[in-house]
Amino acid sequence: MNLEISKQELKNFLLNANDYDFQEMIEFVHPVDLLSIIHENDDDAVKILNRLSDETIAHLLDEEDDEDIYDLLKQFSTNRQKEILEEMSSDEIADFVQTLDEEESKDILSKMSVEDVAEVKELLSYAPDTAGGIMAKEFISIRENKTVQKTLEYLQQVAQNAEMAYYLYVTDSIGHLKGVVSLRDLVSSPFDTLISEITNPNVQTVNTNDDQEEVAYIIDKYDYVMIPVVDNEDIIKGVITIDDIVDIIKEEATEDIHHMAGLNAEEKVDGTLIESIKSRLPWLSVNLVTAVLAASVVAMFSSTIEAVVALAAINPIIAGMGGNAGTQSLTIIVRGIALGELTGENAKKVFFKEFGVGLLTGTILGIVVAIGCYFFFGNPYLGIVAGSAMVFNLVVATVSGYAVPIILEKMNIDPALASSVFVTTATDVLGFFAFLGLATMLLPYLI
Repeated sequence: MNLEISKQELKNFLLNANDYDFQEMIEFVHPVDLLSIIHENDDDAVKILNRLSDETIAHLLDEEDDEDIYDLLKQFSTNRQKEILEEMSSDEIADFVQTLDEEESKDILSKMSVEDVAEVKELLSYAPDTAGGIMAKEFISIRENKTVQKTLEYLQQVAQNAEMAYYLYVTDSIGHLKGVVSLRDLVSSPFDTLISEITNPNVQTVNTNDDQEEVAYIIDKYDYVMIPVVDNEDIIKGVITIDDIVDIIKEEATEDIHHMAGLNAEEKVDGTLIESIKSRLPWLSVNLVTAVLAASVVAMFSSTIEAVVALAAINPIIAGMGGNAGTQSLTIIVRGIALGELTGENAKKVFFKEFGVGLLTGTILGIVVAIGCYFFFGNPYLGIVAGSAMVFNLVVATVSGYAVPIILEKMNIDPALASSVFVTTATDVLGFFAFLGLATMLLPYLI
């Protein structure tokens, strides 16, 4: 099929191609493209779906949003649903079952084999953001006393059902992980070679209870495409593949971005009005409280502002620049924590770097502000006050941008969620206090 085929041409093919051409070519169409056509053509969706094989539909459901899989699955008869579920991977089923209510969940599980239900229930027993919660049960295990020929014959029978067949895991009769054999080593070895001779016993694993961020970090660090998941007895329970990790990285990055903006991690661009209000209002309310706190500091110096009106024009500049500098520092530190780049060994070095950044940028910008104040208002003392406050507030910004997420992390609070509120409060309150307090001290020279 032409790789440059348009959506309209693909739609026409899906609807009008004869059965022979359809079956010959459909395996070369990516499930994502099929899903796009189905979503954009509701009237023809059922006709297209009925032409697809159970395996193709299973791949298509793997690409569908978890909350929409059930509705799409209900387009088929009960018997067809059973066949489709048989083709789906255990981790995908577990993910979408978690989005269903109790009745819908029972409906899905009732259409699955006893063995598949047991696997899904095992996955559901783990926390969803752990290695056990995201792993798949479809992996290939072999015995070390088998020959390459016997293993290749076995692989021909089971590879189709595996999540990924690039690696074969060597286990004993109980399931203890003994090593790993790559597909490359397997196919390049003589048929009479024992598996034990080509087994790599040094296997990087993750525990079922490891956090998914830690799993993503390990896979990214070592450039793995798949990693085995073991329990506390070193029995292999499943595997995690790179496609799952890409989803996790996207999910975690989105969550961090949302949290730093004071949003619920689940809010989507096409969500409802009520969902958006519920997501945003809580943190806006917190911000209102901190804004009132900052305003109360300004109110303390109302007489100073009345005496020198120019202070009212300069005040937002000092606070705004502090907020921007704090956000920059905060972003670097939060991502450093998330990626494991900020450690106990380099924490002091990073602190002094951030302090230095605040001091030097504050000094440079403070000089610019001081000159600007003298140029616009003709008072050198006003420039000294504004410049000094700028230096102080940028140091406060970078230091708080460093310290706040670390403190929250030690308190087991997501630093991306709450850090911005505290950093903004620090830069606003202390920035206003430093600027207006210094202005009050030098008031006779400003009038």
